[in-house]
Amino acid sequence: MTRLNKWLRDFSLPGSEKLRKIDKAQLIRYAMLVLAAGVVLFPIFIMITTSFKTRTQTFSMPPVWIFKPTLKHYQEVLFSGNFLKYLVNSLVVATSTAFFSILIGAFAAYALVRFKFLGKRAVSTVTLLLRMIPPAVLIVPLFVLWLNIGISGSRAGLIFAYIALNLSFTIWILRSFMNEIPVEIEESAVIDGCSELGILFRIVLPLIKPGLAVASIFVFRISWNEFILALVLTNRTTRTLPVAISLRITQVGVHWGEITAMATIVALPAFVFTFLSARSIIRGLTAGAVKG
Repeated sequence: MTRLNKWLRDFSLPGSEKLRKIDKAQLIRYAMLVLAAGVVLFPIFIMITTSFKTRTQTFSMPPVWIFKPTLKHYQEVLFSGNFLKYLVNSLVVATSTAFFSILIGAFAAYALVRFKFLGKRAVSTVTLLLRMIPPAVLIVPLFVLWLNIGISGSRAGLIFAYIALNLSFTIWILRSFMNEIPVEIEESAVIDGCSELGILFRIVLPLIKPGLAVASIFVFRISWNEFILALVLTNRTTRTLPVAISLRITQVGVHWGEITAMATIVALPAFVFTFLSARSIIRGLTAGAVKG
């Protein structure tokens, strides 16, 4: 209380006008941040609370904010249908896409950074432009191509499609990190007898761990949540969780309780994975931002 009284007394002095202005500006800034966070998190709050409500509570007007939670929707989702199969499909597809995208993207990014060849600038530009192609445009060509090859409806076909769509993003992320590595480090490794592959795997990749974390997390989340391609390129046995959620919309009605319960389960791994890797993500997004 003594410190608080002293702070209030000093804050009320005429000479502390500048301090009051700074504190007011910070207070306004924090209030705006809290308001923005509330707007962003409110749909997530509605999704989670709806998953614990009964159907009557979900459609009641005015909305019910205080209620006794029920696990009925989660039980219906987890213990009925093929939820476990869809979960395994999503894990296999997202994990494989992230792994192979990072592996192939690392080779491509290293070649664009360190090697000199004809058309290097054109390849870099085209790689960036490929990221601008919306996946919906590629649905019909991919379906026809995969059908002729014989991988339509398989997890491998969906993985190949996701790798192709996310590879440009991975290359540009890793390329920006590799540009920050001094060439002298690699030249010293060459003098010591290290090969190009040795330089890439023993020196370059360990130095860009934050970039690898950023790229892998984003690719994993994109593949985990993607719906359009998964809807067209999978069948009953290879569906992923986003497609399984859409099956709860039937001719009888929309099962909002089951939809929100499954959506909460789908969102949980991405939230946990991102939260545990938050430090690597921040380091990766800010690495190389300031040069001294």
